[in-house]
Amino acid sequence: MKPTLVIVGRPNVGKSTLFNRLTRTRDALVANVPGLTRDRHYGMGRLGERPYLVVDTGGLEPEATGVFVEMAKQVRTAIAEADVIVFVTDGREGLTMQDQAIAEELRRIGRHVFVAVNKCEGMNSEIATAEFHELALGAPLAISAEHGEGVSDLVDTALADFPLAEETYEADSAVRIAIVGRPNAGKSTLVNALVGEERVVTFEEPGTTRDAIDVQLTVQGRRYVLIDTAGLRRRGRVFESVEKFSVIKTLQAVDRCNVAILVLDAQGEISDQDAHIAGFILERGRAVVVAVNKWDSVDGYAREMIKRAIARKMKFLSFARFHYISAREGRGLPKLFDSVDAAYRAAMAKLPTPRLTRALIAAVAKQAPPRAGYSRPKLRYAHQGGSNPPIVVVHGTALNAVPDSYRRYLEADFRRVFRLEGTPLRIEFRTGRNPYVDRRL
Repeated sequence: MKPTLVIVGRPNVGKSTLFNRLTRTRDALVANVPGLTRDRHYGMGRLGERPYLVVDTGGLEPEATGVFVEMAKQVRTAIAEADVIVFVTDGREGLTMQDQAIAEELRRIGRHVFVAVNKCEGMNSEIATAEFHELALGAPLAISAEHGEGVSDLVDTALADFPLAEETYEADSAVRIAIVGRPNAGKSTLVNALVGEERVVTFEEPGTTRDAIDVQLTVQGRRYVLIDTAGLRRRGRVFESVEKFSVIKTLQAVDRCNVAILVLDAQGEISDQDAHIAGFILERGRAVVVAVNKWDSVDGYAREMIKRAIARKMKFLSFARFHYISAREGRGLPKLFDSVDAAYRAAMAKLPTPRLTRALIAAVAKQAPPRAGYSRPKLRYAHQGGSNPPIVVVHGTALNAVPDSYRRYLEADFRRVFRLEGTPLRIEFRTGRNPYVDRRL
């Protein structure tokens, strides 16, 4: 087992910058805003000779209130999982009362703790770290997470007691599931319900989740990665720079997922913004499952109105499965994974060329494409051009005249023949070159 290195400290001391440095990624959201990180954020350590896991945490406030209470719970859960703790402080601000309160708590837990004095670039390291000896957690180490100074020495020192094992890399077979939707639709509550623990912060306040958080779990031997994302508002309502970064992280999460679970809020109306989010998922070609959350909190009349609104505004998602759930009460959740698995299989399906061509010929026999002028487009054969989403490439002549309505007809027919439920399907037409076009009469 790889050791787990957990990064803790008060807000805005550079914990997420250090996380990105250790993982050699930009996975953690970084901005000069206290309290930006709110959940446990896991990554694979790639700096140093030893394999290890890194956990970024939110700022630990000894006297927390509001959402910071939930953040503190996440930090303490991460500490309980830790083999090694890196306590990050700020060398430019110096030792604070908050640092002392956190140190007192860390001294009681019986874990290996290493004090990292961050932001020491251009400073004398002995002078910068001198006052941090008062924390009684061993010799503090001067680093600059932003510039990388001293970070390798910190990792080597923190993991010195763990074996130098060669890391083996296995193909990532986990199904990546992005949980997306408007703010306060219950995305984080759904993640916690699926995982079975308070894995991400939930709070009765829109915008609680700001980063895209990966959560690993196994269900009946199948590995999944849930990606909890920030809620997507209308573009005109995204003002703060942090929220703009959150939107970018959400869109990136959709790009790197296999299946998106679109969470709708039954307590609010099915809005145009819900349809815009669904449209983005479709545009990116991702398989999708729709979860209408808070279903237990609305009466029969409201349920009927919601279903009518969904049918009207999201008819372009007719290929997706819809589930009516209560994430808070845990109702309707087991079948979600069945739909995710079905959508994933459809998105990654292998479509043999002979079967595709036979299906194409049968579809044309039932309904030929309309004429374009004096000629009719001729569809000759088809093969698969990609997956996630499945792409069907159709070859023939005069295919640039095939109308969108006939393309939709072919999509529906291929979807029926190959049982492609839950995933978009794309059809590309390629017209063969006329060999006589350059010949002179």
